[in-house]
Amino acid sequence: MSEAAALRAPTLWRRMWKSWQARIGAVILLVLLLVALLAPFIAPYDPAQPSIQDRFALPSAAHLFGTDNLGRDTFSRVVWGSRVSLRIGLISVGIATTCGVSLGLLAGYYPRLDNLIMRTMDILLAFPGLLLAIAILGALGPSLTNAMIAVGIAATPSFVRITRSAVLRVRSQEYVEASRAAGATDRRIVLRHVLPNASSEIIVTTTLSMASAILAASVLSFLGLGAQPPTPEWGAMVFVAKDFLDIAPHIAFFPIFAIFATVLGFNFLGDGLRDALDPRLKM
Repeated sequence: MSEAAALRAPTLWRRMWKSWQARIGAVILLVLLLVALLAPFIAPYDPAQPSIQDRFALPSAAHLFGTDNLGRDTFSRVVWGSRVSLRIGLISVGIATTCGVSLGLLAGYYPRLDNLIMRTMDILLAFPGLLLAIAILGALGPSLTNAMIAVGIAATPSFVRITRSAVLRVRSQEYVEASRAAGATDRRIVLRHVLPNASSEIIVTTTLSMASAILAASVLSFLGLGAQPPTPEWGAMVFVAKDFLDIAPHIAFFPIFAIFATVLGFNFLGDGLRDALDPRLKM
C-alpha cells in the first residue's frame, strides 16, 4: 500500500498543479507562511507599542497601512496577526482532526459504537457551528486558547461523519477482507489499510476547515470572545476599528483583507486538492 501511495503522489501533485485555483491558493498560503515566519524581520514596529501622537495616521512611507486609535502601526499588527491566525487554524483543526478521525474510525469500523457516536454528533450538529462555539466559550470564558478549543470542538462532527463514510466504503473492499482472513488485528487493518485509503477525504476536509477555523476565530474575536487586547489578531483588530470607521476606515480594511485573502487561499487549495483526489477525474 505504501509503495502504491508513493507512486501515486507525483501524479496527484501534477493533477493538482493543473488547477488554477490550486496554484493561486498555494501562492497565497506560501506568502502567508513566509510573512508569519519572518514577522520579526518584516514588521517595522512593535505591534503592541502605542504612539499617541501618531493616532489615526493615514498610510504613508512611515506607516504603510497607517496607525490605529492608539497609534500602533497597522502593518506590523497585520504581519504579527498572521502568526496568530495560522496558530488558530492549526490548533483548532488539529483538535477537530484528531478527535473527529478517531471517533469516525471507531464508528465506521465497529457497528456497536456507531449508533452512540453518531447520535452524539447529531446533537452537536443540531447547533450552528458558531453558536456552539459561543456556548462553549460561555462555559470556558473568553480567551484565544478557549476560542481555539471551541472552534475545534464545533468542527469535530464534520470530521466524524466524513471519516465514518470513508471507512464504511473502504472496510468492505476485498483487500480488507483478505487481511482479516489472514489474521490481521483490527488495529493493523485500520492503520495500514482503512485509514490510508480514507485519507483523501480527510485531507481535503482538513484544508477547507483551516479556512473555516480562521474565519470563525476572527468572528469570535470580533465579538470579544476570542483574542483579547493587545493581541494582534485580525478579528480583534476589526472589533477595535468598528468604532472609528467614519474617521479612519483604513484600520479596518487591512485586517479584513488579510482574513479574506487567507480564507480564499485555503478554499482555493482545498478545491484543487479535491479535484486532484476525486476518483471520477482519474485518467
